[in-house]
Amino acid sequence: MKINFKDEALKYLEDKIPTGSTVILTTDDGSNKYSSLGGSCAIGDKFQLVILKDADPKYTVPIENNAGYNMTTEEQYTDFFTDGLNISLWHNALALKDNSGILDGALSVVDWRNVKPETAEQRHNKMVKLGDQIC
Repeated sequence: MKINFKDEALKYLEDKIPTGSTVILTTDDGSNKYSSLGGSCAIGDKFQLVILKDADPKYTVPIENNAGYNMTTEEQYTDFFTDGLNISLWHNALALKDNSGILDGALSVVDWRNVKPETAEQRHNKMVKLGDQIC
């Protein structure tokens, strides 16, 4: 799998994600421990770049990239992406696109290098509250 960071996205990210960082591309729909969003309206619709201190063993699919990141995703998410996967700056926000069009026009960047993961109960409670607000 390969992703191309457009020049304007690289410039936008230069002070947010250090070169050589461990980064995962994952959904932001409540389906993983990095997301508290919930609701059927978010499935396959919201994505995020998550900066990690150490690699997550669930994210084993390498993503070749021109940003110098050690980047991976989880096998289950690969079905969302087609050829031409790229990240650009669009309306002053990051956009995740591929040859099919825009996958997410507001791709978020989340720094998990010093975050203590929530318990399943904490995450569930947050998802319930946020789910009512986003759908």
